[in-house]
Amino acid sequence: MKLKKLIIAGSIAATALMTTATYATDNIKVGVLHSLSGTMAISETTLKDTVLMMIEEQNSQGGLLGKKLEAVVVDPASNWPLFAEKGRELLANEKVDVIFGSWTSVSRKSVLPVLEELNGLMFYPVQYEGEESSKNVFYTGAAPNQQDIPAVNYLMDDMDTERWVLLGTDYVYPRTTNKILEAYLLENGVKAEDIMVNYTPFGHSDWQNIVADVKKFGSTGKKTAVISTVNGDANIPFYKELGNQGVLAEDIPVIAFSVGEEELSGFDTKPLVGHLAAWNYFQSVESDENEAFIASWKKYIGDDNRVTNDPMEATYIGFKMWVKAVEKAGTTDVNAVEQAMIGVAVPNLTGGTAVMNANHHLSKPVFIGEIQEDGQFEVVWSTPDTVIGDAWSDFLPSSKNLVSDWTAPIKCGNFDVKTAKCSGQDF
Repeated sequence: MKLKKLIIAGSIAATALMTTATYATDNIKVGVLHSLSGTMAISETTLKDTVLMMIEEQNSQGGLLGKKLEAVVVDPASNWPLFAEKGRELLANEKVDVIFGSWTSVSRKSVLPVLEELNGLMFYPVQYEGEESSKNVFYTGAAPNQQDIPAVNYLMDDMDTERWVLLGTDYVYPRTTNKILEAYLLENGVKAEDIMVNYTPFGHSDWQNIVADVKKFGSTGKKTAVISTVNGDANIPFYKELGNQGVLAEDIPVIAFSVGEEELSGFDTKPLVGHLAAWNYFQSVESDENEAFIASWKKYIGDDNRVTNDPMEATYIGFKMWVKAVEKAGTTDVNAVEQAMIGVAVPNLTGGTAVMNANHHLSKPVFIGEIQEDGQFEVVWSTPDTVIGDAWSDFLPSSKNLVSDWTAPIKCGNFDVKTAKCSGQDF
């Protein structure tokens, strides 16, 4: 039998080295497509470890369909074309039954054609810009209406914000998200001159001038806030520069869509107290499910100081749903599992229930949290109930008439309710 190399580079000492193992031919293979090196490793390595933890837990309960789950881990190394290459390796060579992976939308867009060509199934666990619905992807992170729009509403209604700074990393998620937000702001009476937009490359480290520009933009007497779609390790120098220049939350609050507990764990957060983040989960949310998850994570990782975060919960939910769908379908066949997934419900970690909808998006609660001195978030606002993720934005002319529904008779990710036609294009 061919030996397979399982690369598990990360935080656990026992899995830090490359190991070689021989597995039974009838194992159910789970692909893990996360960057373990490069600018996104700060975020993605944790999700690799989360999937491995879930696999270990499932195997301890007898596996799935009477078989053991086998992790196949690859490292696309924050190199976006490599996500397509490594995705093809997982599907064509390793014959994995499912993939958990990607963080950035550019990495998801890279592997998406491969998933559709080879009929793979991937769970994408991070907030994204919407404007997509593929038969081969389940989106367990937040769509814009589950994060971005509620955050803007909070800043408008609760903090009387009048001027808006949109800071983002230069790729598809921030640009599309900000396009949606600009349209939403203008629709709500914000003047164009009260919106500032700035993009920086991945891994950007020199924030001095940008933060100075933000301070100047916010010095007109109008309440100003920053919406940050900065991603990866660029967040560390960005937040440090906020502290260096004395940008306090009470003066110019920053609300982030890509900063969670993991990103804040590496430096002193005292100067950042009061700045905000919008997610569907925080470690600080109290529930029996969350308490058990945190305990399991710390035991698995062997570090009581390691934190949990939103994409971990999205990974957890996706994995649990996939297991239920496979059991329901009685097979790992992608077509059968895809249909079985629709309507599946599992407990989330905040005390409610996550449901997979016909558009391959979850129903999720929305939380806004303030950064505390210990790097955790205090929830200051939440939706009263779960919100159904919307694949297509209501605020863009190109998509406001589109819906996604992967059930019969529509079975389309891009259905125009005006023409009653499916374009045949899923993204």
